[in-house]
Amino acid sequence: MGMSYRRYLAGARVFGCSKCRTHLATIHSLTSRAFNGQHGRAYLFEEVVNVIHGEPSDRQMTTGNHTVRDIYCCKCGTTLGWKYDKAYEESQKYKEGKFILERNLLMDVQ
Repeated sequence: MGMSYRRYLAGARVFGCSKCRTHLATIHSLTSRAFNGQHGRAYLFEEVVNVIHGEPSDRQMTTGNHTVRDIYCCKCGTTLGWKYDKAYEESQKYKEGKFILERNLLMDVQ
């Protein structure tokens, strides 16, 4: 499969994995801070890098049924949140293709 390289991000604020500091997202791709994850507050991002995607699964969430994939840090394997593949409620379609990162599992790396 070949070697994979981690991407390094630049910007005013870069979020990273709290365990290994791997870069994940910038403040510019942050869409909303008004989300909850399994461990408390969570953020919605347009783009996230350096993650591994799990298998899709249907989950009943507070906002309805969604098909999501757990996402893991590509360096240390920590579960960081999930990616929305599909939203079944029309009002939730804006989440499709976006990522949830849990605030407690993030740190500022810049």
